[in-house]
Amino acid sequence: MENNETTSSSGENPKPWQSYHTVYTNAKAGMEEVDKEKVQRIVYEMSKGSKYFENEERKEAYMRQKIEKMRVQCAKLTAADISHYQLIADKRILELEGMRDLSRIWLHVDMDAFYAAVETLSNPSLKGKPMAVGSMSMISTANYEARRFGVCAAMPGFIARKLCPQLIFVPTDFKKYTHYSDLTRKVFQKYDPRFTAASLDEAYLDITDVCKERGIAGGEIAEELRTAVHEETGLTCSAGVAPNRLLAKVCSDINKPNGQFVLPNDRMAVMTFISSLPIRKIGGIGKVTEHVLKEVLGINTCVDMLQKCGLLCALFSRSSADFFLSVGLGLGGTNTPQVKFRKSISSERTFSATDDEALLYQKLADIAEMLCTDMEKEGLRGRTLTLKLKTASFEVRTRAVTLQKYICSSEDILKYASKLLKAELPISLRLMGLRVSHFNEDKVGTPSDPTQKTLTDFIVSGDASRKNMSSDCSDQHFMGDIEEAFSTGSHDIHHNEIRNPLDSNNVEDLDDRHFTISNNGEAEEVHESLSSDGNTVDTGRFDSECCHTELSELKDAESSLPQQVDGGSPDIVNKAVIMDNAAVFWVDNYKCSLCGIQMPPDFIEERQEHSDFHLAERLQKEESSINSRTPMRRQRLVSKKTTDVSGRSSCKKHKPSPLKDNHLSIDMFFVKSNQKF
Repeated sequence: MENNETTSSSGENPKPWQSYHTVYTNAKAGMEEVDKEKVQRIVYEMSKGSKYFENEERKEAYMRQKIEKMRVQCAKLTAADISHYQLIADKRILELEGMRDLSRIWLHVDMDAFYAAVETLSNPSLKGKPMAVGSMSMISTANYEARRFGVCAAMPGFIARKLCPQLIFVPTDFKKYTHYSDLTRKVFQKYDPRFTAASLDEAYLDITDVCKERGIAGGEIAEELRTAVHEETGLTCSAGVAPNRLLAKVCSDINKPNGQFVLPNDRMAVMTFISSLPIRKIGGIGKVTEHVLKEVLGINTCVDMLQKCGLLCALFSRSSADFFLSVGLGLGGTNTPQVKFRKSISSERTFSATDDEALLYQKLADIAEMLCTDMEKEGLRGRTLTLKLKTASFEVRTRAVTLQKYICSSEDILKYASKLLKAELPISLRLMGLRVSHFNEDKVGTPSDPTQKTLTDFIVSGDASRKNMSSDCSDQHFMGDIEEAFSTGSHDIHHNEIRNPLDSNNVEDLDDRHFTISNNGEAEEVHESLSSDGNTVDTGRFDSECCHTELSELKDAESSLPQQVDGGSPDIVNKAVIMDNAAVFWVDNYKCSLCGIQMPPDFIEERQEHSDFHLAERLQKEESSINSRTPMRRQRLVSKKTTDVSGRSSCKKHKPSPLKDNHLSIDMFFVKSNQKF
């Protein structure tokens, strides 16, 4: 009594672990008889004062804050509000009930303690002994002998050893697990070729057609499948049969290990089954949601959700409320999920906390190699690389970079991942992971490799797409077919098809018009002079004197054009780049202001390429809008001359054309000043 009074006066909780909500509960199969309070006490004592404990306290504070906030919202609801939301909930329940489908038969298969069972199959001496796959840092899974002591997945190994002193640790071997997973999937495919694999050790099968074809019940199919899996792999599995996927998953957990449960396709049977089902048994309701529903609304079982449906609609979003109401009605997915393109692929590993940079880089190289292998299996190449880090204090960070090219090789992945990691050093880590996204299948028509030259590279080295043609002209800027077109500022510049005027094979294909440069710097169209009978005069021969005259006029135009176009600036393209770079800036020195991609400051070259990409994109859009208003006509910048009646050749005079919507070839800006023929 005295003790109680002392405790009461001091205000201290004699059992602080009771308020320490951990994920180590008896919700997992094989842990029904575990002393939950004992597990909580040991976890509390073993972790108190550690970084893990501090992280759990932060999560606990967040959960309490969320609960208090929802309590305040609930207290503000008036009777009229509750009545209004009750009407909304009743209407929604009727709509959901109308969507109930009892025509399908779903089977959920879950391998029993998969990783541990595979290790026991490889080493029979482990049979009957408490064993966990993992290390003193973290456990991946535990067999059923270890679960009786409260040991389970996602538990630190040193805590598990305290719960079960005789616990045996076995290192993970994912190649072995993947092999056995592939064997089980071969069996699944015989019953449903379109089965959905939820992970390495579980899958959903629609066995409706098989049951109809063979005239047998779902329970018999489940028994047959489980036997086939055991014969193929030597492993056991549990199964659940129900009218939808949500209930099938719950059913597969009821008679674990090596058992099954069948829920008939009957509404009354479903409602009876769901009425006493704890909400934590439902996939999608975790620790936080469980405590919110229990402490704010007093919801403990699935049927309670229907009784508090008005408050659920008032306090939660439409999608969340629909999910809770569907759970209360025992509704779930019945259609086979559509095949969706993968959006990302990742690989991560947990290890003992370390700040050894050499070791961290080695871990990163291993993860990059594993990720590369997985990508090659699926033929994936991506542009966005994300580095995930979990510090020794359990703080999770992510750093990402979006590249201008698609990557999949371990060398490329490691190259950019190392840059991301370098920016975070020095740091002590206990987990690292890599994720690649933004695959080349994301958009129809996306090129396999978006790598492109920057504008600076183009100016320096010239257009690499040009074809080298033999000619007597020393200036290669006049040769080849050029496909790109872009605009700079308010002045439009186009690449046009240009042919060698001295090549007789091309003479017959020449247009009957060419360019001259007007005083204001615009390229204008000049029509060929016609003979008296209306036909174009022959242009098959050229006079060298005329060619020199044409080129001298062309050079004069070129020398004066840049000053006229950009107001005296010596480099119009550089001006455009500077102007565009001013519009592209990095929010918090990390995120692009235009597209939102993340790129650390250390990626200097990549940032320059990214700025050039946005500039080229903007110029292309401007060009497209211009072309949609005025179709660009193909023009040739060639020297032509006509032949008079007597057969003598003479140079043609340039006449201005009233057409003013033509554009100057970009080669006019970059031709060499020492052209010679």
